[in-house]
Amino acid sequence: MSGVDDLALAESLIAYDTSTEEGIRSAVGFLQGWLEGQGIAHQVVDVNGRPAIVATVGAGLRTLILSSHVDVVPGHRDQFEPRRENGYLFGRGAYDMKGALAAMLAALADLAAAPEGLAGACVRLLIAPDEESDAASIEDKATARLADAGAPGDFAICGEPTDLQIGVQAKGALVVRFEVRGRAAHGSTPWLGENAVLKAIDLYGRIGALPFASERSELFEGPSVSLGRIAGGKAVNAVPDQCRMDVDIRHLPTQDPDEVMRQVRTLDAGATLLYQVPAAQLNPHNDHVQLLRHVVRKHREGKAIGVGRHGASDAVLFLQRGVPCVEFGPAGAGHHGPDEHLEIASLATYRRILVGFARVFAEAGSG
Repeated sequence: MSGVDDLALAESLIAYDTSTEEGIRSAVGFLQGWLEGQGIAHQVVDVNGRPAIVATVGAGLRTLILSSHVDVVPGHRDQFEPRRENGYLFGRGAYDMKGALAAMLAALADLAAAPEGLAGACVRLLIAPDEESDAASIEDKATARLADAGAPGDFAICGEPTDLQIGVQAKGALVVRFEVRGRAAHGSTPWLGENAVLKAIDLYGRIGALPFASERSELFEGPSVSLGRIAGGKAVNAVPDQCRMDVDIRHLPTQDPDEVMRQVRTLDAGATLLYQVPAAQLNPHNDHVQLLRHVVRKHREGKAIGVGRHGASDAVLFLQRGVPCVEFGPAGAGHHGPDEHLEIASLATYRRILVGFARVFAEAGSG
């Protein structure tokens, strides 16, 4: 082991408000200095005006990719003040995914300290600044650009939170905008108007009652429909005659997104698809997955494989490029919520698994 304190590193990362461009630049500057201090080869790449990092340990024909992101969704100011409590680390990004990023960085340092264990292989860490952004196309995101710019890789691990279980499926995302029309009237006589905001809320309920929303699969109890943004009304004493509503639909890997959109459009509500992320699905019997499963079971008890992820991630970008990819991250809860936290003990376990897997990955290639 290199002696890197992964917990302290996670706390340092959480302290940067990387929901803002300024915070992302400051955090990337910190990471660049940290990598230089560890003697780890890296480069900073500008993607869509934001800095991304590619760091590499080892050299060889086989490449293991660790995919991460430094950006987070917005949070309250106190969420960027990390705190330890009862074995947990609280803070924005602790679970999604600055804890995993800290462990990945520490694992790189461990591997750099004993490079003989990587003979014939290299580990490349991609740190994206825009995984949480509302990009019009996922192909415009930093991870896609970084994957295309370097070696495609033989296997990738996306460090999204999975509670130390290997995620082989993830839902796809459809973000849909509705422009709902009503009829204005004075606020004192609402019965003379048609409230567009209330119509939008009713529409939201009707989306959840469509046939696709009741389907099930082996790893998921069903799709989800979330009202993410709504805006309507110009004055409190007037019935709003228009309302804009953005809805986040997460469909099952077994569902056709075109069919989901077809059903949504039967509501005749002027649906516009803002962007989508395809579902991710990898055969759990893939050789690399089974190798990772073996390493996981050496470090923790319980189920190691088969978890389905409700949230979309950059994992699909590797799958689309023919690179087997899973989601695998430390334990915790509450990502994107007010009490986001990481199980501190899982951080060291995750780090050891990454190091152990990188070494058996290299051995498998040489064998």
